[in-house]
Amino acid sequence: MSDKNNNQQNQTGGFVLELYEWLEAIAFALAIVVILFTYLLRVVSVSGPSMNPTLASGDRIVLNSLFYTPQNGDIVVITQPNSHDNEPLVKRIIAVEGQTISIDAETDTVTVDGVKINEPYILDPDIQRAGESYPYPLTIPKGKVFVMGDNRNDSFDSRDPGLGLVEEKYIMGKAIFRIYPFERVGGLD
Repeated sequence: MSDKNNNQQNQTGGFVLELYEWLEAIAFALAIVVILFTYLLRVVSVSGPSMNPTLASGDRIVLNSLFYTPQNGDIVVITQPNSHDNEPLVKRIIAVEGQTISIDAETDTVTVDGVKINEPYILDPDIQRAGESYPYPLTIPKGKVFVMGDNRNDSFDSRDPGLGLVEEKYIMGKAIFRIYPFERVGGLD
């Protein structure tokens, strides 16, 4: 009878030990996910049409925010206070500090350092817009970037005095991947 009790105790002890190991593994995995999404990656929802056709309102994107340095062409999320209820904005970096940008509304061209930039991602090349905030050419000061939406005719961006140039400290991160909607999952350019 005592062998039977010992066997039951061993089974119970083995089950408890295995359950403890599973709980430990789950807690460790959960901690890694929390650290990953707190310090390295963030998920943000796109709001509004300013990044059409690249991103649509309601898309969910993953940002890389650790050790990020702004570069031309990057899609970023901006938290800089602005005249649009201080909502986070999704935009594309057109020029970084030290570069000179020029926008010619008559020819619908954007040049950076005198070179017309290739913009296959824009919805409509017509960039005429009232209320531009800067005379061009404009050299971007240290620690700032010039951003525009891919849907140039429906984008609140650096051309607007309500946002203007964006301080790098207000860039939440670079959009690297779309995770929703599922039929459009994939990397971003």
